[in-house]
Amino acid sequence: MTATTAETSTTRPGGPGAPAGPAAYHGKPGGARRVWLAVAGAALALVFLAPYIVMVLDSLRTSSDVKTTPPSLLPRVWQWSTYAQVLGDERFLNWLKTSLIISLGSTALVVVVAIPAAYMTSRHRFPGRGAFLFLVLVTQMFAPTSLVVGLYRQFFELNMVNTYAALILTNAAFNLAFAIWILHGFFSSIPVEVEEAAALDGASRLQTLRRVMLPLTLPGLVTATIFTFIAAWNEYVVALTLMIDDDKKPLTVGFRSYVTGYEQHWDQLFAASVIAVVPVVILFAVIEKHLVGGLTAGSVK
Repeated sequence: MTATTAETSTTRPGGPGAPAGPAAYHGKPGGARRVWLAVAGAALALVFLAPYIVMVLDSLRTSSDVKTTPPSLLPRVWQWSTYAQVLGDERFLNWLKTSLIISLGSTALVVVVAIPAAYMTSRHRFPGRGAFLFLVLVTQMFAPTSLVVGLYRQFFELNMVNTYAALILTNAAFNLAFAIWILHGFFSSIPVEVEEAAALDGASRLQTLRRVMLPLTLPGLVTATIFTFIAAWNEYVVALTLMIDDDKKPLTVGFRSYVTGYEQHWDQLFAASVIAVVPVVILFAVIEKHLVGGLTAGSVK
C-alpha cells in the first residue's frame, strides 16, 4: 500500500514527485513571455520612431552640421532659432494654408459623396449595383502618377490649372473609392430592423440616416475621414504638376525650395517637416479610439 501510494504521488499532476512543468522553470506562467513581448514591442516602436528622432535632431543642428561627415548622433551646436525662422517665413505659412485648404476640402467632399453612395448601395438592390461597386473598386488601381498628364490636360481645358479646386477634386476622386467601400461595409452590417423601428417612430429616410445610421457607423466614418485627410496632406505629384504660383503650393511641394542648386537650408527643411507632422499626429491622438474601432470592425462577430 505504501509503495502504491508513493507511486501515485509521483505520477499525479502537481503531486510531490510531479515532473517539473513550464511554470517551474519560468516562475509565474506567462510572465517571461510578457516581458519579451514588451521588449520586442519597444524595439519595433524605436525602429519606426528612429527617422522622426533623426529629423528632430537635424532640425536643431546648423545647416553645415547636417552635411558634416562622419555624422554625429547629437548636434555639435544646438540651434533653437530654426523653428522661429520657419514659422516667421511667409512662404511656409502660405504652403501650410494651401495644404489645410486642400486636405479639408477633399475630406469634406469625400464624406458628403461617400455617405449617400455607400448607404444606397448597401440598402437597395438596383440594376447595375454590382457593376457600380466594381467600377468604384477599379478606380483604386490607377495611380495619380500614371494619370498626371491627362489630368493636366483636362484641367487646362477647363482653365483650372493653378487653382485649389483642381487639387481638391483630384484628391477627392482618388480617395472616394476607399471611403465608399468601408462605409458600405458598415451600413450593410446594421440590421434593417433598426431603420424599420425608426420609420415606425415617424422618422423620414434622411432623419434615419442622420440620427440613427451615422452614429452607428461613426468608427467607419472616422476611418474614412482620417485616411482621406492624410492622403491629401501627403500628395505630391499632382500638386507639383498643377500648382504654378509659389504661394499656392502645398507643403509637400514647397519644401523643395529649402534645398536647391543655389542654397541649402537643411535645418529649415527638417524643422518645417517636423511642423508639418504635428497636425496629423494631433488628429490621430484625438480620434485614435474611433480609428482603431473602424479598422478592427468585422474581426469579432
